[in-house]
Amino acid sequence: MNTFQSLCQQRRSYRKFTSEPVSQEDLDYIMTCALMSPSGKRINPWQFVVITDENKLRRLKDCRSFGSGMFATAMAAVVVALDSSLTDTWQCDGAIAAQNILLAATDRGLGACWCHVYQREQAEDIVRDVTNLPDQLTVLCMIAIGHKDEERKLYELAKLPYEKCKMLK
Repeated sequence: MNTFQSLCQQRRSYRKFTSEPVSQEDLDYIMTCALMSPSGKRINPWQFVVITDENKLRRLKDCRSFGSGMFATAMAAVVVALDSSLTDTWQCDGAIAAQNILLAATDRGLGACWCHVYQREQAEDIVRDVTNLPDQLTVLCMIAIGHKDEERKLYELAKLPYEKCKMLK
C-alpha cells in the first residue's frame, strides 16, 4: 500500500495511453473515490459522466485548441459537472473531486490528466454535445484516463518549491 506522500509523488499528468481498455473494476474504484470527496455543507453539487465509448472520447480531443489532445488515445474520461445554483463553492467542490479522481487513477496504476473546460473556448459546447448534460450543470473539467504509454519521472522532493510554504508560529 502506498503512503499518501508517495501517491502524490507518483501522480503526474499523462497524455499518452495504450489501447488497453480501463477495467470496470478500476472505473468503479475511481468513481467511489470521487463520491467520497468533501464538499461544502456536504451538498455534493457534482455529477460525474464516465465515457468509455471510443468515438465519444475522440470527439473530446477537439474541445480546445491546446490541452485536450490526450483524448486522442485515452480509453476513458470522467466529466466533472456541477450544479452552480446549489452552492457558491461549486468550483472548489469540483476541483477536490477531480483531485480524488486523479489520485484514485494513480493508485490503480493508471495515467490521468486534467483538462480544464469551464470558460475555455468552445469546450463546454463540445462536451455537452457528447454527454447530453442537463442545462443546470456546468462543466468544470474532464479527466482523461488510461494505461500509460509514456514514462514520467516522480516529483523530486528536494526540488519542490518549499519557499512557497510559510510557517507562522
